[in-house]
Amino acid sequence: MTTRDTVQAYHRARFDGDVTAAAAQLADTFTFRSPLITSADARGHLDGLAAFVGIVTGVDLISELYGESEATLVYDVHTATPVGVQHTAEHFRLQDGKIEAISLIFDATRWHPLMAAAARPDARGEGG
Repeated sequence: MTTRDTVQAYHRARFDGDVTAAAAQLADTFTFRSPLITSADARGHLDGLAAFVGIVTGVDLISELYGESEATLVYDVHTATPVGVQHTAEHFRLQDGKIEAISLIFDATRWHPLMAAAARPDARGEGG
């Protein structure tokens, strides 16, 4: 598979919520970094996939750039949250046909109040 094939397969699988297909594109030494979370392995990265996909209402791909062992996608993620549309860039680094690292780049400012509200005990149905 080419870099493009691998990245597109991952991108489709992730936004379809297909953890198995997304995981198949990731290297054993996979790492992930975003403004909100980091993960040192594929499982840690994919554990939150269902919750993330649950708030996504659409994805508009704006640009795709592919090299021999790297790729960058720029897209808008439409969410069913007060954040609305999140403009996002995602850089992939590949080795031996598998994605070994992803850096997700976006302005997380509008996400902080949502994350704080979700972390409150009363927001999770706990407490008084």
